[in-house]
Order: sequence, then structure tokens, then C-alpha cells
Amino acid sequence: MAGAAPSAIARLDELTRRLRRECPWDREQDERSIVGHTVSEAYELADAAHSGDDAKLLDELGDVLFQVHFLALLLEERGSGDLAAVADHCTQKLIRRHPHVFGDVEVDGPAAVRRNWDEIKRTSEGRGAGGLFADVPENLPALALAAKVQRRAEGEQAQPPLAQAQRSLARLSGLTGRDERFDELGELLFAVVRCARALDVDPEIALRRATSRFRETRERPAATR
Repeated sequence: MAGAAPSAIARLDELTRRLRRECPWDREQDERSIVGHTVSEAYELADAAHSGDDAKLLDELGDVLFQVHFLALLLEERGSGDLAAVADHCTQKLIRRHPHVFGDVEVDGPAAVRRNWDEIKRTSEGRGAGGLFADVPENLPALALAAKVQRRAEGEQAQPPLAQAQRSLARLSGLTGRDERFDELGELLFAVVRCARALDVDPEIALRRATSRFRETRERPAATR
């Protein structure tokens, strides 16, 4: 199977270039107009990964792969890089962030790998000059943004996540003012994200799956509920 990959990638590359030349819609796209589709495809891929449906996962991986090819082609057209440069840059980054595989660093488990990854990322060139959260994208979905900010500030909140959520929920139940409820609900959601991270669960995907289950229940005929 691995031996077939280069020719399959080459065919996709050829198709992407043809679409860019011959399709009116593809010709007028740039990275700003196409990236919304990229984000959408990434969420569909996440849903497929949690569905247990390998055929769906295969399909959504293809959609994301096409997005990568298309965006790399836009770089190539500007002379700012190409798919090979993207792959080489990714390869070097992965080598740099896995010194326990490609160097002499020793780790005692996945948690240590994650800590090393975060530390290497923080000390990389161009990182940290604007503060701890300087390069955290503000346009992330709220749950994903909270998770990323919390991960950057790892160790700064000593209170256990579940206790923090319980106390926030208790405070919320005793508030009557709209503004106070608004602020405390935000604190509760932030604490729930901490709970999700403590359980090694992506809160964004978990909420999306719960929403999907809710929709499926409501759309199911009453006789089958």
C-alpha cells in the first residue's frame, strides 16, 4: 500500500493543478477564501474519527488532503513555497519536537512527551516575544481557545478541575443578576474545559458529538425512542 502512495499523490497534485487552471471557481480562490472550507473539512474529519466508520474517515481524510494540496499550490504560485517545502518544514519540525526519538532525551511516558513538545514550541524561534499567549489564534472556537490557553498556562491553576467546576456551578445557582450570571457561566464553561483536558478529552469534539446525539434522538420517530 505504501508503494502506491507516491503515484496516488502525484495524481491528486495533477488534478489540483488542472482545477486551478480550468475551473472558474477554483481559479478565483485565495487562502482567505478557501480556509473556511479547510476548517469545515477538519471538523468533518474530527467527526469521522469519532464515528468508528473507517469509510467515512477515508473520505474525510481525502478532503483534508485536497485542502493541503490546494493551499500549497497557492504558495507555489507566489513563489513562497510548494508542497515539498511544506512537507520538509513539517518533517524538520517533527524531528525537532521529538528529541526522545531523534536525539538523546529520555522520557517516562506520554505526559513527558507532551511537556517537552510544549517547552520546545515555547522556546522556538519567534515564539514568546509577545507573551505566553501571543500566537494563540483568537478566532478559534471558544472551547478550543480555552483549551489552548489553559495548556499554555499549565500548572498555574492549583485547584482541581472538578472542584473548580462544582464551585462555579454552586455560585451560579445563587446569582440573580444578569451580568453576574453571564460572567459566572463563562467561568463554569472554562472550568468544564479544564475537566475535559484532565480526562484527555477534546471539549470541542465532545460537545459536537453530544449535540449530534441530541439531534439524532429528536429526529428519531417517537415510536422508537
